Amino acid sequence: MRTILLDTQIILWFLLEDPKLPPIIKELCKEEDTRLLFHQVSLWEIQIKYDLGKLPLPEMPGYFLVNACIQSGLEKSNMQDDAIFFLTRLPNIHRDPFDRLLLSHAMINGWEFATSDEILKKYPVRILENIKT
Repeated sequence: MRTILLDTQIILWFLLEDPKLPPIIKELCKEEDTRLLFHQVSLWEIQIKYDLGKLPLPEMPGYFLVNACIQSGLEKSNMQDDAIFFLTRLPNIHRDPFDRLLLSHAMINGWEFATSDEILKKYPVRILENIKT
């Protein structure tokens, strides 16, 4: 089974039906042998950015986020201690703690990572190809 962890931006585009959502994500949703994951780290990032006024959403994140992700067919993944401790082994290419935690989880679990952030593609992680916005 193919498992792909979605970057927070991809999740938001997916849930808000944003036209920036890469077509490959829509195609992967239809494949039975593919698991698309949203991570607890993304929930945390979305809530913080919402609270700071940097992320306008139609509702407060707690009202719709987890249920929307599950109803859309995405599976939830939680924080793992091993991924936290793996952070020390990541090159210091990108300083965003949320992105680094997502990368770390993808790396220790052998998941592909779906992101449109070119900087994150410099890490030694399997990146989902054909992500264009």
